[in-house]
Amino acid sequence: MNLMTAVILGLVEGITEFLPISSTGHLILAANILKTPQTEFLKSFEIAIQLGAILSVVVLYWKSFFMKFSVLKKIIAAFIPTALIGLALYKVLKSFLLGNSMIVLWSLAVGGLFIIIFEIFYRQKETAIEDIGSIPYSKAFLIGIFQSIAIIPGVSRSAATIIGGLILGLKRKTIVEFSFLLAVPTMLAATAFDLVKTAASFNAGQFVYLGVGFIVSFLTALAAIKFLLYFIQKHNFIPFAVYRILAAAVLFMVLF
Repeated sequence: MNLMTAVILGLVEGITEFLPISSTGHLILAANILKTPQTEFLKSFEIAIQLGAILSVVVLYWKSFFMKFSVLKKIIAAFIPTALIGLALYKVLKSFLLGNSMIVLWSLAVGGLFIIIFEIFYRQKETAIEDIGSIPYSKAFLIGIFQSIAIIPGVSRSAATIIGGLILGLKRKTIVEFSFLLAVPTMLAATAFDLVKTAASFNAGQFVYLGVGFIVSFLTALAAIKFLLYFIQKHNFIPFAVYRILAAAVLFMVLF
């Protein structure tokens, strides 16, 4: 890896983290296009720089974390199943799933098709939950289970969480914002757990690359969050679904 690669991957992460198109999948594909070797450091880099994007949520939603205990409790309830499943499947993620472009491409395409079908038939109910603090603990827990599906690269954490929340009866803006908030403990835990296991093997130059990717993803994600909140006021997720399918088709021809 070099400095330019770290910047590019930081941009990719910041743009894609909160959109329903899979940031991890895009990082894996971008690394392949840039011909960056799939080393243990790159896999840890792809996990760690997501924390930069996630911290942009803390900047924009700090009141929800530190001032609204009812919201924080629902985030914790949703985080528990994700943490348990992620911990159980960590070795599978690092040894088989991360770096596997074929899995990413299939996940992008199948996920895009599922989103299109879902959006065609989805109708928001008048009783849809509007306030995050009013989400029942049972539904918060189930949203966490939906999020854990995104351990498969290409699925998209935000897509799995948002679609799951819509199925469970939350308003679109509500589940989008809850997805933002839930990302904070999820990625903080994932990054901390991975770095504890791997950081000792990194050299000084690699820590510089981590820092650059972290900062770039943080700044880019601030704009991405604001874009998505504006976008969902007038549109559903079908445009993102079409992009997923087209991107999978084009990248399959490029990479294979």
